[in-house]
Amino acid sequence: MNDRGTRVLRLDALARVEGEAALHLRVAGDSVAETRLRIYEPPRFFEAFLIGRGHTEPPDITARICGICPVAYQMSACQAIENACGVTVDGPLAELRRLLYCGEWIESHTLHIYLLHAPDFLGRADVVELARDQRAVVERGLRIKQTGNAILEQLGGRPIHPVNVRVGGFYRTPGREELRPLEERLRQAREDALETVRWVATFDFPDVVCDHDLFALRDPGRYAIDSGTPAVMAAQGQGPALREFNLAEFEQHIREGQVPHSTARTSALDGRRYLTGPLARYAINGRWLHPVATEAAREAGLGDPLTGAVCQNPFRSIVVRAVEVVQAIEEALRIISRYERPPRPAVEVPPRQAAGTGATEAPRGLLYHRYALTEDGTLTEARIIPPTAQNQTAIEEDVRKAVQARLETAGPPADDEELTHVCERAIRNHDPCISCAAHFLDVTVERT
Repeated sequence: MNDRGTRVLRLDALARVEGEAALHLRVAGDSVAETRLRIYEPPRFFEAFLIGRGHTEPPDITARICGICPVAYQMSACQAIENACGVTVDGPLAELRRLLYCGEWIESHTLHIYLLHAPDFLGRADVVELARDQRAVVERGLRIKQTGNAILEQLGGRPIHPVNVRVGGFYRTPGREELRPLEERLRQAREDALETVRWVATFDFPDVVCDHDLFALRDPGRYAIDSGTPAVMAAQGQGPALREFNLAEFEQHIREGQVPHSTARTSALDGRRYLTGPLARYAINGRWLHPVATEAAREAGLGDPLTGAVCQNPFRSIVVRAVEVVQAIEEALRIISRYERPPRPAVEVPPRQAAGTGATEAPRGLLYHRYALTEDGTLTEARIIPPTAQNQTAIEEDVRKAVQARLETAGPPADDEELTHVCERAIRNHDPCISCAAHFLDVTVERT
């Protein structure tokens, strides 16, 4: 719409992201003057809901924060409570938790790759249009996703909002024979996942380099999923190559703030913009990928992860996600092959007056929980910092760069419809889960 020299474009909603939000873009001449990712979802008050509840309740309550990554919330919540109570869950129970988490990575990453992200690279409006001429491709994605869901259903009791997870372990653990049917499905899914890596590697990627600090858990000896130490890889030339800090110091380094245009909090890491998620995980943990995933990464052009290769192109995050699906499948097969049913489904977690922290790698990035308990286990404090809220500032910067690059491209000037498409692609690279952060996309482009 044109009004006295100011051009404004509005979209009611952005498709193919989880949640709802808006983007305000102000362009002055040939320069992007302002980008504001406006998350207008009303506050959901999950942290307030938890106050006064018992120490066994956070896994079931926080799982309702998200229908795509409920396991991430359950695992971080369990860890934080167990940390407060001085209990460590290890051995077969810890391995079962990791297997459950692999199921969530498989289903969540595959949903994003096939149903949300791939249409951007193939000039399709959505996966329905993609399925009209590439039905076999879409069916391949659905098979992989169903395998992830099968793991969640077997271990969690159902594929969405699992009900079998508890502080200290599970309500019931499966026998070895019960996991055997998953093996055949995972072997088939491995072939589909490798084909997925080859498929997405052929996409046409814009030549873009992000300069955010990268932040992920580091778990030497294995690719971080359910455990690790917070680690930061500074943007090139901006600090030490890699540094770590104790999880107990998390809130000393990650400072949350508020901005007028978003109901979700924003975050800074030691005062700097940063990115969490697949690109950060791959940069910090790539050398511990399974050999099959390592070879897939090499063939896909991500470099050699054994030498510390880093992918800084946010558009190639779809390739990294595909490699992580291979990794999750191999890890799931490893765990099942060695599985022996533990003697009891959970360890006791008696309450005590203390505070505890937990962090795991949700598909979209590092997810942090902290709780304080009274002597009888009543929660007096709850703090949850989801990955999408942490990535907000980096997403805004990526959108600014993407639009600026288009404005500087020779040829016909971009109209608002094209700029909206540029913004949506830049945002979808990060697979935002806006409902977790507080929702998505009404775009306003203002030209002066």
